[in-house]
Amino acid sequence: MNAFKKWQTLYIPRRLIVLGLCALAILINYADRSNIAVAIVYMAKEFGWSSTTQGLVLSSFFVGYLTTQVLGGALADKFGGKWVLGVAAVGWTTFTLLTPSAAKLGLNYLLSCRILLGIAEGACFPSVHSLIASWAPLEERSRAVAIITSSNHFGSIIAFPVSTWLGSGPWGWESIFWVFGTVGVIWSLIWQIYGGSDPSTYPGISKEELDLILKDNHKESRSYYSSLPTDEEEVMNRSSEDVINVADGDDDDDVISEEIDESFTAIKNSNPSHIPWRLIFSRREVWAIIIAYVCHSGGFFMLLNWLPTYYLDHFGVDIKYLGYFTVLPYIAQGVSGFFVGILADYVINRLKVRVIIIRRIAQIIGSCGIAIFLLLATHVAKTPLQGIILITIGNGLNSFTLAGLTVSQLDIAPRYSGLIFGLGNSLGMIPVIVGLTLTGWVLDSTGKNWNIIWNTASALYFTGAFAFSILAGEKVVIE
Repeated sequence: MNAFKKWQTLYIPRRLIVLGLCALAILINYADRSNIAVAIVYMAKEFGWSSTTQGLVLSSFFVGYLTTQVLGGALADKFGGKWVLGVAAVGWTTFTLLTPSAAKLGLNYLLSCRILLGIAEGACFPSVHSLIASWAPLEERSRAVAIITSSNHFGSIIAFPVSTWLGSGPWGWESIFWVFGTVGVIWSLIWQIYGGSDPSTYPGISKEELDLILKDNHKESRSYYSSLPTDEEEVMNRSSEDVINVADGDDDDDVISEEIDESFTAIKNSNPSHIPWRLIFSRREVWAIIIAYVCHSGGFFMLLNWLPTYYLDHFGVDIKYLGYFTVLPYIAQGVSGFFVGILADYVINRLKVRVIIIRRIAQIIGSCGIAIFLLLATHVAKTPLQGIILITIGNGLNSFTLAGLTVSQLDIAPRYSGLIFGLGNSLGMIPVIVGLTLTGWVLDSTGKNWNIIWNTASALYFTGAFAFSILAGEKVVIE
């Protein structure tokens, strides 16, 4: 009985509830977009699709996905992430459930359905990053971003084997979309009850937890606004070293605790009525994020969408075992991603290594690691086992980008983190759309020459690592 009473009084940090649901949202989001990579193998056999047609189907999602990245981030930053994420989830769940019917009606209907699915899913990551900026204390930020974002790999981990099992079962490939769509319905109902945008108004949150979440926002805001130029032209004429006054750390914690509610209101109300687009595009730190996202997305989604077909075409893997082969790289990426954020926070907070050093090293390890091992898999591997081992190691290293590029917008522009993430991710969809479409055409034109495909993906990864290491920053430059 005493144990039961103790359990009843156990306080569950509210940020864990909200951010945990965000992680589940990303997992479901990725599962709903990844399942097509396995389903299309069954669909191509039924409908007689060429590689070029398969490329069109795979790329159509990203046409829609591109359109709501910036909009989703801007809406989440301005109005809060709860409703933006909730509406997006209802949308992508609906179009997941409709996919089998659209495919049977015809290719154009399927392409339209995939575009609409992409439109709905596009708001997920920007709104989640906006929620992280609101809910994660500064000392937990790398960890929060890495753990939450790495849940996308667990979406793929679940999607590949489950899709293979469902597609080979008595209910056919259609059941893949019905099952994953049902999971989205359940999550949406839970989110409406337990989701929240604003820690200060979340039911049952303790004062201690609220102080922890908002303390760093208070310090950063006070130091920043005391030195902020009054004219945007003046801001743009300053160097990045002069834009922000770093807090001296002498503030008394008790004073912060007493002022926390008023300061949070002031911070929220200080959002400008317009988005400073000129300032955003004038910063090299923003361009570091944009270029890195463009290169990373081009390589990542090419691998995610074409890997099952690669193992089918190049190594002749039995379709029944396809999902199990392709899931291993994402298990490695998800597991290593979980620890990358913890390691980054430890090195930054305990060993006092500069944030920018960690961001650059992590990005170089992540991008160059996958590029090198993808090249080895392409030119050295002779068997499916050799190929999957090399790609699995590369994907495990690729998770280091979670402590580099993926968290960088929170370092330089916490107020516009959702918007900048959306901007980078949205422009990153351009090489994805072009790459996925051209991959099918190249395969049809060259007799399945996969070397061209993976050499291109590796080149993108190397380019992104180089650009980020030169241009990235660590100070808040946009508020």
